[in-house]
Amino acid sequence: MSILHVRNVPRDLHARLKERAEAERRSLSAEVIRLLEWAVEEADRTSGAALESIQRRRYFDPASAGAPDSTAMLREDRGR
Repeated sequence: MSILHVRNVPRDLHARLKERAEAERRSLSAEVIRLLEWAVEEADRTSGAALESIQRRRYFDPASAGAPDSTAMLREDRGR
């Protein structure tokens, strides 16, 4: 297992982490590892969802969504 040292942790954050660890009956290290795992999984999940959303919009077909034909609209507008 690897070792990770974190320096300059703000006192209030350290106190909150310590309180969470005690409430969950974990060591401070175990609680930090659990929170890091959760944060990384959440970041992966949200970045994956964002990528899927971008890919869906990339292949958007206005005609299939019932949008009017822009060429017809331009011709109609020019005829006014």
